[in-house]
Amino acid sequence: MRKTLVLTGAALLGLGLTACSKDEPKSADAGGPIAVSATDTACDVAKKEAASGVVTFAISNKGGKITEFYVYAAGDRVMAEVENIPPGITRELKAELPAGTYETACKPGMIGSGIRAAFTVSGSAAPLTADAKLADATANYQRYVQSQTVPLLAKTEEFVTAVKAGDIAKAKALFPIARTYWERIEPVAEIFGDLDPKIDGREDVIAEGMAFTGFHKLEQDLWVKGDVSKSGAIADQLLVDVKEIVAKATAEKLSPLQLANGAKELLDEVASGKITGEEDRYSHTDLWDFAANLEGSKASVAALRPALEDRAPDLVAKLDTAFKNAETTLAKHRDGDGWKLHTALTTGELKELTDVINALAEPISKIAAVIAK
Repeated sequence: MRKTLVLTGAALLGLGLTACSKDEPKSADAGGPIAVSATDTACDVAKKEAASGVVTFAISNKGGKITEFYVYAAGDRVMAEVENIPPGITRELKAELPAGTYETACKPGMIGSGIRAAFTVSGSAAPLTADAKLADATANYQRYVQSQTVPLLAKTEEFVTAVKAGDIAKAKALFPIARTYWERIEPVAEIFGDLDPKIDGREDVIAEGMAFTGFHKLEQDLWVKGDVSKSGAIADQLLVDVKEIVAKATAEKLSPLQLANGAKELLDEVASGKITGEEDRYSHTDLWDFAANLEGSKASVAALRPALEDRAPDLVAKLDTAFKNAETTLAKHRDGDGWKLHTALTTGELKELTDVINALAEPISKIAAVIAK
């Protein structure tokens, strides 16, 4: 589950294309990363403004809680984010930011709207998509998103119909299938503000002042209560929300950096929610989501591959090996056309999965820097 971005990526990139010359730099990073000191009660961003282009933040968690850092544009659209920063750790985040007004936010404890501050970007810079291979990457990824949104909508409609008909067995069978298409494109879904937590929020959203709705509320009704006689309204709203996010996601064009960051975010999702069994805590169908996150991450990297082969062929070789190892390890837990339940795996098997995901996350974390060159 995630959040939001500003004007559409296409619109933003369009502004950049028309506002700059060939000689203008495409990176605003010459001065080095902007330091962010995050504690449990403060979010001190060293600079409140930057030149347009690629802006890098170095977020140091000096608090006692795990934190997150976001760059929001108008309407709480997420321009860039980095999640799950443990105490004592510094993480770097690269964002492609056209001229405009934004907000930065730290989220100690990973809850709430965060500790926010204004951030201004001025001037013009050539967009990363001025490079033809990066432009192709965003176009190719958009086609991938479209290939997933069609079955997402179809399977969600089948799931909702089964819930409203009181067919618990069929609804349980459709739950992980519909979520597969959602989990493959989760980085795109997360940029649309409250739609993501409405569709995919866990019960924890209640503590953040939000209603508990969407897939996981129905999961609770199906597996814990075993009663969906009063779930019709939730099911109807889920379908409305999925239709809205499908329309937005299909039209969205992401920055190449968002593809790179998204590939890493999907692996973070695996590490923080799927391997722990936290996400699908009622159905224990976490390995379905795990596989879908892995496939989505691979699709993001595949779109960027031609550019990466030019700029960092050694990194491409490492990515290929790490993806193959992760897929091979996960394949041990196939169960027919689906996957074993999370509760069926031993501690040793879960550690093995953790190890291959961590090994894959390391080369993926280097992609953004290569793309931003």
